[in-house]
Amino acid sequence: MTKKNKYAFIGAGNMGQALIQGARESGVSGEDISVSDPSVAVREKCASLFGTKTFSNNEEAAASADIVVLAVKPQIIGEAIQSLVASGRENLLYISVAAGVTLEQLSSYSEKNIAIVRCMPNTPAVIRSGITALIANQNVTEPQRFDAESLLTAVGKTVWLDKESLMDAVTAVSGSGPAYFFMLIELLESCAIELGLSAELGKELAVQTAYGACKLARNTSESAGELRKNVTSPNGTTEAALKVFAAADIDRIVKSAVTAARDRSIELAKGN
Repeated sequence: MTKKNKYAFIGAGNMGQALIQGARESGVSGEDISVSDPSVAVREKCASLFGTKTFSNNEEAAASADIVVLAVKPQIIGEAIQSLVASGRENLLYISVAAGVTLEQLSSYSEKNIAIVRCMPNTPAVIRSGITALIANQNVTEPQRFDAESLLTAVGKTVWLDKESLMDAVTAVSGSGPAYFFMLIELLESCAIELGLSAELGKELAVQTAYGACKLARNTSESAGELRKNVTSPNGTTEAALKVFAAADIDRIVKSAVTAARDRSIELAKGN
């Protein structure tokens, strides 16, 4: 019989709650989840919504855990790890969702060889439609890799990286990526209103078009470029719009934007 893991979530903000919900919906009992958060309101919410045990103290939350999910801000993650290691618990798997904090930095907070998986989820995880990149340090066992993947798969798709340096590119593409699509939806809504459509109709058209386009891209073997060409009739309306994008050098704009996000991720990892 497969051993049931017990989880401790250190921090239960939006991403922490998304992971807790995913775990619950994938069959993990609320009794097997402990939550530590300084906010009374957050603790009460987790207890009410997910049936978890809640604590104001990290060590108490992790007292019987097999897996500790570090969903706190990068500035305080070191303190959290140090307190948990000092409590004397052995063989814990630490899963960090703190942006910009490397495996080396996470390991430096402990003199022991702790098992750490670093991951970069994105906000669609809150509706179980996210994608998460993971990288493990050398202390993580195969069963622990499976456990980490199982937890993150509960909120979307997962991919493993073979080099941690790629995490900065992942951050720029999928970590920050939802904001790029939200901006385009926002702009389409605004244009719809300017062209005489109601705000309600503009939103419906923009959101459903984005949803349908993404779903089509997800469920076909054709590339995004091929799908774009399929919609673009010669001398038609789509071609007229795409010519404007091309004239504005949208390729360069997108490349510059994503590169800037990647570079900022590198800076954050250096503490800048």
